[in-house]
Amino acid sequence: MNPVAASPSPQPVLRRYILSWTLGALLLVWLTLIAVAWSTGFREARKFSDGQLVAVAKLWIEASPTGASQNTVPASAGLEHEYLQDVAVLAWEDGRLVADTHRIAPGLDITSLPPRGFRTLTLQTEHGLSDWRSFGVRLNTDGRERRVLALMDMKKRGELGKDIAEHVAQPAILILPLVALLLWWTIRRGLRPLDQLSSEVAALDGFAGQRLDTQHRFREFTSTVSAINTLVDTLQKQAQREREFASDVAHELRTPLAVIALQARAAQGDASPERLDRLEREALRAGRILSQLLDLARAQRTGTGGPSNLLETQDVELGELAARLISNHAQLAYETGHELSLQQPEQPVRVSAQPMLLELALRNLIENALRHTPEGTQVSVEIWRSSDGFGVSVSDDGQRAGSVAVTAASEPGLGLGLRLVGRIAEQMGATLERDAGEPPMSTRFNLRWAR
Repeated sequence: MNPVAASPSPQPVLRRYILSWTLGALLLVWLTLIAVAWSTGFREARKFSDGQLVAVAKLWIEASPTGASQNTVPASAGLEHEYLQDVAVLAWEDGRLVADTHRIAPGLDITSLPPRGFRTLTLQTEHGLSDWRSFGVRLNTDGRERRVLALMDMKKRGELGKDIAEHVAQPAILILPLVALLLWWTIRRGLRPLDQLSSEVAALDGFAGQRLDTQHRFREFTSTVSAINTLVDTLQKQAQREREFASDVAHELRTPLAVIALQARAAQGDASPERLDRLEREALRAGRILSQLLDLARAQRTGTGGPSNLLETQDVELGELAARLISNHAQLAYETGHELSLQQPEQPVRVSAQPMLLELALRNLIENALRHTPEGTQVSVEIWRSSDGFGVSVSDDGQRAGSVAVTAASEPGLGLGLRLVGRIAEQMGATLERDAGEPPMSTRFNLRWAR
């Protein structure tokens, strides 16, 4: 019985990984802040309540219920406390002042005070003019009217609030650098896998066939690694095409250059007209190859910042362009013994393309037919339109060998001219196809644009 293969474990999510580390750090800081705030709150509450006890004790020591005298507490009586709030109390019974702890009754207009509630007053005391927060209450019990007014200096009240705020805010201020440090550490740790992926990409040699490992730890890297590998595959295919192209160039140039060298050596001893004619023809052949290489370089530069007037896409009428090129090649067709013709529909066929590239592609197709077919071959240029597309084709009846329905860019041995046309077709969004054509034609090359 075959053992059951273990299913691969699901990939963790990088977003969740970073979030877990960040939330963990925040949770740690939050718990620390709560613990410090809790401890600070209890400590400040104890201090505040102790201060209130001291204040009440001091108040009752200084108060004189009978109103006969004022008790003054010495400074060294052990009543010092950081939260000690100096509270003044005034008391009246049946309109008679019976207590005034801070001697502020002369500067107070009791008739302007509400019967009860809070109010902020500006009073003149022995220490000068100051604002006081007051709370008053008035009661009638057993036919007697009693009234009490408690006051607190607003300045000392503000100082108390400032002191409490500083004690509460101090832990948060001290913890802030810790929060920043922990967040920096968690984010750095969370992004470490991304740094590792960047290092792998930097060390990748795409032209040597290397690819990134698709088995990565986090799910978010799947699409990124796939995109990088796709780019690497594209670069490898491009490099392979360039190597094949270089091989074609070497093959095309090797023959004429070898013949030129042989004929030149032979002409040194016997400069016959035949040898000089052969030398001229091979030199022209090598020149045509170099001209095609220059054309290919121009076509490739159009995608990387060539002159703007050559790059602009325009509406080009295929019939007019084909008629002009046929007129330009009429002399060559006459010299090579070819019959060159043009067929086009009544309605003009227009295509949106770069005029220079389109003219270069069609010119190479015409020259390919004129130079690679025997004398007496018919060469026909046809502009066509169908339900699924439109384009231009160059056909001949020269019985050239070749497979049917293949792209020129992928078929070896077609020469630089057709490879150049294939490159231009890709850049213009067209397709270069080869088939047998309509009888009596035996070979046809199509530049096709889909609708």
